Amino acid sequence: MDCDGVLTDGRLWLLEGGDEHKSFDTKDGLGLHLWHSAGLKSGIISGRRSSGVDRRARQLAIEFVRQGDPDKIQAFEDVVRLAGVDENEVAFVGDDLNDIPLMQRSELAVAVADAVEETRSVAHYVTRAAGGHGAVREVVELILKAQGRWNDLVEGYMK
Repeated sequence: MDCDGVLTDGRLWLLEGGDEHKSFDTKDGLGLHLWHSAGLKSGIISGRRSSGVDRRARQLAIEFVRQGDPDKIQAFEDVVRLAGVDENEVAFVGDDLNDIPLMQRSELAVAVADAVEETRSVAHYVTRAAGGHGAVREVVELILKAQGRWNDLVEGYMK
């Protein structure tokens, strides 16, 4: 998945000292925890570099993180190879123009609700939730329910 505009709402708060502040939705975090509990892998490919993304990725056990790479296609190919999967086993969530080539190479191309029109037009699925507001959680639920795994994964929360 992309990060800015997907895991975040896309806004950047520029702080003194050159760092940035981003806000992440906890529903996406729990969704990714369930995703990993199902034995699935996740990754972030972002053209920007942020220490906050590194930190959040570690918190969520996101295995593949590529940031600050101007060639997102090469980053995508590297992550797919390192993950040991084929492109027909990949779902990619994006929001902007630079995500389109990755979405076109993925088996399931997802755009968040507030993605730009061009990105939404190439998506197989457009979320109801906006980026940074539970869109990733929505995708996780969609896939895990389609695979018949959702109920078993959430059973422990229902007690």
